[in-house]
Amino acid sequence: MLNDITLGQYFPGNSLLHRLDPRAKLILSLVYIVTLFLCSGPISFAIMAGLLTVAVILSQIPFFVILKSLRPILILLLITTIFNLFYMQEGTVLLQLWILRITDYGLYNAFFLILRIVLLITGTFVMLTYTTSPIMLTDAIESLLSPLKKFHVPVHELSMMMSIALRFIPTLIQETNKILSAQKSRGANFDSGSLFARARALVPVLVPLFVSAFRRAEELAVAMESRCYRGGSGRTRLRVLKFKKCDYCVLIVSLTVIILAVIARYTISFGMLP
Repeated sequence: MLNDITLGQYFPGNSLLHRLDPRAKLILSLVYIVTLFLCSGPISFAIMAGLLTVAVILSQIPFFVILKSLRPILILLLITTIFNLFYMQEGTVLLQLWILRITDYGLYNAFFLILRIVLLITGTFVMLTYTTSPIMLTDAIESLLSPLKKFHVPVHELSMMMSIALRFIPTLIQETNKILSAQKSRGANFDSGSLFARARALVPVLVPLFVSAFRRAEELAVAMESRCYRGGSGRTRLRVLKFKKCDYCVLIVSLTVIILAVIARYTISFGMLP
């Protein structure tokens, strides 16, 4: 399961989405996330799904990688489905199980909520972490938050912290897999027993994992200090971010499609649909 977690991984490439300005991708991702929570009904969701499909094609990320990233959230999707199926009592009853009822409203609500979660996670991965390196993402966040420097907000430090956190997620996952394999070779059993027994069996994994994480953090701090890192003041960049015509075109087209999805949400009514 840990091998299926692709959060924070960057897949190098030369696609249109890779070459896009990271600030444009960050703005587009934020608007995309907000719009998903405003969507309601099949038309608006179909528009957002179409936009995501185009982004996946432009990113040239293998489709199996995207499907692999959704496997860790299958349990969350299952719990969400069950909760919405039996919690929503309004509408026509489709199935009666003792005091529990499955209605058409609950079925529609569960379907579109799952669709929203899948589109949210996939879109964030494709438009940000998969196609944007941690360094470029740091520069984009710092550039967009630069007006806060007037209020003495440590923008560079905050951007660096978020970038390092994303960068070390795959490293920690790899380290966890190594520790799990080492403990299993010593006879540890993580797949059987009660819930309390499984939690107790994870203690020999968590302790060396925390030790390894602190050691890597210390090594990173020493490496940064040895290279005379002193924060963002007076620092120059190898790559200066500049919006190009392609960035403006992609932003305009994408924002137009998103506006159409919002318009469809408020102008086309589908009754019981969420």
